Amino acid sequence: MLRGDVDDTAPVANKVRRLLLGAGVTRFAVGDAVVGTQERLDRALGTQADYVLLEEWEIAPAPAGVDLVELATLGLNGTTADQALGALALESGQWLLVTGAAGGVGLFVVELARLQGIRVIAQAGPADEQLALDAGAELFVSRAEDLVPTVRRLVPGGVHGAIDAANLAAGAADAVRHGGGFASLLNSAPMSRREVTMTNLTWHTDAGRLEQLAKHAAEGKLSLRVAKTYPLDRIGDAHRRLDEGGLRGRIVLVP
Repeated sequence: MLRGDVDDTAPVANKVRRLLLGAGVTRFAVGDAVVGTQERLDRALGTQADYVLLEEWEIAPAPAGVDLVELATLGLNGTTADQALGALALESGQWLLVTGAAGGVGLFVVELARLQGIRVIAQAGPADEQLALDAGAELFVSRAEDLVPTVRRLVPGGVHGAIDAANLAAGAADAVRHGGGFASLLNSAPMSRREVTMTNLTWHTDAGRLEQLAKHAAEGKLSLRVAKTYPLDRIGDAHRRLDEGGLRGRIVLVP
């Protein structure tokens, strides 16, 4: 097993710090910088702990040149976005609708889709239009607009796939064309119809995928957004700010 100091909090299960080793670990050495996610339903999240214990298969090496505090925002959100895209298996040139595109997962979806040549319609609040376009969206639909008819007007017949990070369910699924795919991040995918494949995404730890995402971040292909950092003794302030909402980036606790 692996042990290390925790360098994050709000990005639920992301752990980044200097590594200490347990018995039987062969892939890493003492002092390695790592990034990881924890997948244990029988434990508290541990994101406000001084130490965290992870299995070897839960972590990946942190690339040189990437700030560990920034990298702490990647693990859960980045792998969720990548797994959602993988579930849809879209091809380059096809259209993807992303709801909640300005959120932690949504922005990663937009950026990863851009890397794959997938054309994105981003849906978010009116003030987030430029943020979504800068991330790689080709078209933008404001949350104030009627989503389905607007999308179908922009892409006649509907998009090839949709990733629903805003929990719109049928309000987003109806924008998908016959035979397309829909992935819900919040277990709200409606019953299948029009031969649209409905998926309720089940996130899982994937260190190999996380390693590749970290490399993308090191190469400047993915944006690591830290909204604000707080020391551990101001955890109350961090939670209050999180409750206020409207963040465009993650809150990170640092020792």
